[in-house]
Amino acid sequence: MNRYSKLALFGSGILFGTIGVKILGSRDAKKAYVHATACGLRVKDTVMQTVTNVQENAADIVASAKEINARKAAEEANALEEAQIADMAESTEENQNE
Repeated sequence: MNRYSKLALFGSGILFGTIGVKILGSRDAKKAYVHATACGLRVKDTVMQTVTNVQENAADIVASAKEINARKAAEEANALEEAQIADMAESTEENQNE
């Protein structure tokens, strides 16, 4: 490349850069930025609402699971107690029969 083509490319780069900065800083561009930011905030609010609902549902599920486990543990304890009572009754009958 010769010197003039390099200089022309450099000058056009400066020109396009200056025009780009002017366009990005224009009033219409700022309105577009504001609308895009507002949309992003609305999306954020919706996502946070969904996350809150999921957390509440998860807490309900965990509470229900704990309740089920407590009930099963109580049933197993009662079954074990009844088995022990039955064993004691059998051993008492065997001792009386002897």
